[in-house]
Amino acid sequence: MNKIEEQLWNYIDGTCTPAEQEVIARLIEQDEAYAKKYQELMTLNQEFAAIELDEPPMAFTYNVMEAIRTENASKPLKAAIDKRIILGIGIFFAVTILTLLVFAFASVSLSGVKLSVDVPGNVKLPNANNLFSGPFLKWFLIFDVVLALFLGDAYLRRKKTAKHV
Repeated sequence: MNKIEEQLWNYIDGTCTPAEQEVIARLIEQDEAYAKKYQELMTLNQEFAAIELDEPPMAFTYNVMEAIRTENASKPLKAAIDKRIILGIGIFFAVTILTLLVFAFASVSLSGVKLSVDVPGNVKLPNANNLFSGPFLKWFLIFDVVLALFLGDAYLRRKKTAKHV
């Protein structure tokens, strides 16, 4: 839309200031291009006014909303999982397992083997015998197994849905 059309539409709609209305009215009287364009736009405006706009029936609105609802219901819900959280959990378990391995190897008694490592007398390693024989280790292993099963199930479900799509 050019500047003339924009000014004329503002004049027809009554959205311009009184000073602008006077200027445009003079231009319509004096300039033939403005007068011709004004007549075209007035004809178009009258045709727009003649069009009867019917509101759609309530059933139409209901059917559209139901279609949207069923479309959204057919899509599986996806939870947004932050990759950093998964990475943090993985690092936590890796550090925990490494710590358990260090304590396990530290508590092993090698009676027939002599190690030539000089450990200062004031350094004491923690006694990890109770950790590996008590209920702590059992619950830790059960938790790890359940978590591994859960993550494996989620991975296989994602893989299965990717094949079907």
